[in-house]
Amino acid sequence: MKQRCTWPGEDLLYIDYHDLEWGVPIHDDRLLFEFICLEGQQAGLSWITVLKKREYYRKAFKNFDPLKVSRMKDQTIEKLLQDTNLIRNRLKLYSIRSNATAFLEVQQEFKTFDEYIWSFVNGKTIQNRWTHLKSTPTTTPESDAMAKDLKKRGFKFIGSTICYAFMQAAGMVNDHTTVCFRHEELS
Repeated sequence: MKQRCTWPGEDLLYIDYHDLEWGVPIHDDRLLFEFICLEGQQAGLSWITVLKKREYYRKAFKNFDPLKVSRMKDQTIEKLLQDTNLIRNRLKLYSIRSNATAFLEVQQEFKTFDEYIWSFVNGKTIQNRWTHLKSTPTTTPESDAMAKDLKKRGFKFIGSTICYAFMQAAGMVNDHTTVCFRHEELS
């Protein structure tokens, strides 16, 4: 039996996410956009809540194609506010569209969002060696800098804690505990 981080518990969806996605370096702009938007949806909630709604978000937000999302009309987003499969928070849902616009501007300036976002960790994964989940920080100087710059560029729902969760999910930091089988695999 594989030993893993404790946070997925017994939930099979959470276990699959932990084993297959969390902490794997992402360099695909569309997927980076999806992750940064979903992390913003998580604000004040648990990640499993968002994870269970992920497929609905993909459908509602054009598979997180930033160009298509940036063109979504207010009436479309207003209709999504009635969808019980989504987190029906007006500011959060509208933030996905505004983040798409900001995302496209970053792509124009840096050629790819990947190039821009990975610059906060000098282009490589920070390899942490936490022995316990409680040792893992919720923010770092890198997530502080990322949040500050993203906000300056017009991103919403993007504080330092959200940025650090994004960095963990996108593999910018390896925060699997040292006893977890994924820690070594991703080192």
